[in-house]
Amino acid sequence: MEKPQRVLSRDAEWEALVRFIRHPDPHLRLGVVSGRRRVGKSFLLRALAEATDGLYVTAVAEEGSVAARRRLAAEVARYAGVPAELMADGGWELLLSAAVELTWRRGGVLVIDELPYWMGHSPEVPGLLQLLYDESQAGHGVPGGRVIVCGSAMSVMNELLSGTKALRGRAALDLCLRPFDLTTSARHWEIEDPGAALRVHAILGGSPGYRNLAGVPSPRDVADVDEWVAGTVLDPRQALFSGSEAEYLLREDPKFTGSALHYAIINAVANGASSPAKIGGLLEQPRTSLTRPIEALVSAGYLRYDSDPLWERRPVITVADPIVRFHNLITVPQRDLVDTGQSVEAWRRSRPVFVAGVLGPHFELCAREWLRGQADPALRGSAGTVAATVVNDRKGQAKHEIDVIALDKRAGRAVVSVVGEAKATVTRRSVADLERLERLKGALAEQGHDTGSAVLALFSMEGFQRDLVEVARRRGDVLLVGLPALMGREEPVVAPRT
Repeated sequence: MEKPQRVLSRDAEWEALVRFIRHPDPHLRLGVVSGRRRVGKSFLLRALAEATDGLYVTAVAEEGSVAARRRLAAEVARYAGVPAELMADGGWELLLSAAVELTWRRGGVLVIDELPYWMGHSPEVPGLLQLLYDESQAGHGVPGGRVIVCGSAMSVMNELLSGTKALRGRAALDLCLRPFDLTTSARHWEIEDPGAALRVHAILGGSPGYRNLAGVPSPRDVADVDEWVAGTVLDPRQALFSGSEAEYLLREDPKFTGSALHYAIINAVANGASSPAKIGGLLEQPRTSLTRPIEALVSAGYLRYDSDPLWERRPVITVADPIVRFHNLITVPQRDLVDTGQSVEAWRRSRPVFVAGVLGPHFELCAREWLRGQADPALRGSAGTVAATVVNDRKGQAKHEIDVIALDKRAGRAVVSVVGEAKATVTRRSVADLERLERLKGALAEQGHDTGSAVLALFSMEGFQRDLVEVARRRGDVLLVGLPALMGREEPVVAPRT
């Protein structure tokens, strides 16, 4: 089953969906697809339903049980080619059973999109799907079929397959759709200039659904970004206004209360507080009182909670949605100017904050993603982890950040494959940057980690000075990755010896 041309990228996801549908099991099979709003779930699953001659139905927010059942009945009747009134009075069990059997007979898939909306008024729906599954496995009821349920409310979707939930142990597919990476996002927005593509990706992330909301053309180069920002994410009249979108995202999950404390935590993280202690310090609250609200925000997908690979008790908390980060760092401080139509001036004043708080961290993230997925696997060696970390100096009086590190942890000791730095500054990287990496590599060795075969990697938004390139070529253990290489448009400037 070929992926439709209109579906950009998503090759691995499409293959997983096709394997799920074509599995030889003759009984009913259930799958779960999740992902944040605007990430392209509906677009992908509609294409899948069409390719299999299946049935795609979607739940509607703020619609009651009766209206939802009537909507489903109308869709099932249309699919079956019968008058809608024949299905109009059906209950959930009858409608779901009919939909599964009809799609099974055609060899298609039944897709139920935004399932959490139905669960809000009809929590029995997952249980009824469980019943259909169990009856099919036992040789009763619906003989077979393929059903995929989907949703954007991450806390609800994460719980579907947990504990004693109805679908626990029954779903054969658990696919979480991720945003596009930098390279794919640039293709989607049709942006040729790497600098412009990086800035758009830093503001919006890789969610493809945002392009349809943009009221102005994609920026052609970095100079165009100023006008694009003022006319989209900083314009309250536009659908892509960061304030409206951030509010929409933060209220889409029914398990997120949207309290002032939750918003304050997100704002603190967006401003650089990366641990419960730092968040508590900014909010003047005990760290212990923040445990539950932070966990709720992580479960709902608003925050990411990672651990430093070298410091097991050092949490790293970040904002998951780039547009939420942009809203808190850029739009909120300039809200008076934005609301009075002075978006151009608001953006001018915000540029230093954008570079330091948005563009810089995002460039580091893209560098790590490149090393995980696009770089030659030989670079990472046996490293199973690519992350950021900190290292103490010789006297233990200061901590230095390492933007990119690839390592394999063995009994508390790390075998380091890559030590890297990623800088989104307007200056080219120099030999001084390489010397700093040498010192960081030495500090890691002093702490007992194996850095003997580590590659020193410099990632730069603006390229490298000539003397650095010459030194790197002589050494052979240095990797220089400019922005075009990060986007897959050219090879890294210098590759290490193999």
